[in-house]
Parts: sequence; structure tokens; C-alpha cells
Amino acid sequence: MKLSSPITLKGIAELIHARFVGSPDFLVTGINEIHMVEPGDLTFVDHPKYYKKALNSKATTIIINTEAEPPEGKALLISTNPFDDYVFLTRHFRPFEKATASISPNAKIGEGTIIQPGAFIGNYVNIGKNCLIHANASIYDHCILGDNVIVHSNAVIGADAFYYQRRPEGYKKLESCGRVILEDNVEIGALTSIDKGVSGDTIISSGTKMDNHVQVGHDTFIGKNCLIGAHSAIAGVTRIEDDVILWGNVLISKDLVIGAKAVILASSGTEKSLEGGKVYFGIPAIEARKKWRELSALSLLPDIIKKLK
Repeated sequence: MKLSSPITLKGIAELIHARFVGSPDFLVTGINEIHMVEPGDLTFVDHPKYYKKALNSKATTIIINTEAEPPEGKALLISTNPFDDYVFLTRHFRPFEKATASISPNAKIGEGTIIQPGAFIGNYVNIGKNCLIHANASIYDHCILGDNVIVHSNAVIGADAFYYQRRPEGYKKLESCGRVILEDNVEIGALTSIDKGVSGDTIISSGTKMDNHVQVGHDTFIGKNCLIGAHSAIAGVTRIEDDVILWGNVLISKDLVIGAKAVILASSGTEKSLEGGKVYFGIPAIEARKKWRELSALSLLPDIIKKLK
């Protein structure tokens, strides 16, 4: 999330009551969790396993719970609880604003767009021209829809990321301040949910179509002209490139890349990235022809076992 105006390192330190290492006038221009950081961003790290990753990331300000020397061109905020301080900053810079109407008065609605009765359009939403938002669809705050977008009934665009830290007393939520961006000519099926980024954007690129009951996790990127079948679930921070087809009930784990023009057949799942231009099937998904040969060979086992007896 980019800040509406930059804030100094000293200013951030005063907000979270932390000690800083670096110039007091060092500027922070955004806040982002580690997967989405850019130069100028503030991020956090609270586990030794990830100290090096955070310090060497594109982030230029890091909230950290250990003494360290900042890399050149970066600054640190020394905190006893970086996670909680990061959540505080998220709430400070993007506080929740309750709705005062079904269609927020500060939402921007393009010419020719139709919003059916019962739909909810949140604060600061921007919807382009000639869109159709069906009854009972919900478009949460700050989301952006391009032109000619269709959102079917009971779809939810912009729900919070499913992102928690385990604590002795239970789970602590990492508050979301990102957005969902639906580019031109996207269609979203009924009862589909697309989570906003934790602090960046979940992006569905132009021409992509989704069936009903699809789940898209936070900070995921889906390329142009993809087809996503019903009951598919795509975990967070995944990248699906252009012209990919996921048939029904396909499961994609987090932090993966599905290459351009890949096809994953129905009821398949993967925990590994897949190359583009191939057809996949099974759990775990492998090239479909290989999987079918395996299944064919497996079907022969009962007869082979009988012969061995």
C-alpha cells in the first residue's frame, strides 16, 4: 500500500514507540508485507529464519526485533513485537470505515454500468464503464473494476486475506490493506470470492473468466484470458500466467507459478509450480499422458497379483 504522503522514519518511530537506526528524515512511502515490497516500503520481520531475507529485500525500512546494522540505503525500527506494530500501522494508515449506504457516495461508477438491487459497493471503489454488478454481489472498499466487467450474484470482491500468526492465546490476524483489481472484460461467477492483497493488490487481468464457487487468495496474480472452473481454489501469492485453463475443482497451493497456456484438468491439485504449454492431471498434478499411463498400469495390478498367488 502506498501512503497518501510520505512519512519520516522518526515519524513512524513515534507512532509505534520504537527506536530507529538511520536518518530521522529517511522517508517511508509505503507499507508492504515481505512478498510484495518495493523500494520506499516499510516491512517487518520477527523470526531469525527470515532476518536476512527481509534485510536484503527491496524494502528500505524494516521493523525488526533484534539489533542489526541496516544495509546501505536502508533504515531499521527496533521493536519488541514487529507483527503487532505492523498491524498498528496498517490500521493507522488505512482504518476501517463503516458503510453509510449500499452504494458508497464516494464510489466512482462509470457510464453505462448497471448495479442491480441488493449489491454492495464499498468506500472508494472505482468501477469502469458498461459493467454489470448482479444482486447481492459485494465489492469491498478500495477495489478497482475496469470496463465491461460482470460480477454475478453473491460474489465477494475484496474480502480480507487469510493470514494469521499463531500465538499462545490464539491466532493474531495480519490486517489487510490491499486491493482487488479486475481489469477490462473480466467475468466473475456467482458465489466466487477474491481476497484483497495483504498490502499489495490481487490482480485478475483482462479477459479472464471465472465460474461459480471459485476462491482466489491474497496477492495472487492471474493473467489475461484465463478460464477458471467451478470450485477451484487458488492460494495466496500465486502467479497464473496468460491463457491458463483450470477446469473444475482444481487446487493450487501458495507461492506457485503456473506457466502460460498450461491446462490443469478437473479434480487435480499441485504444490509445485508447473511449466506452461502442457496439460496436467492428478494429485499431485503431472503431465496428463504420463498420469493416464500410470493409471492404466495400476489397473493391471489385481490380475498380476492373482497370477502370483
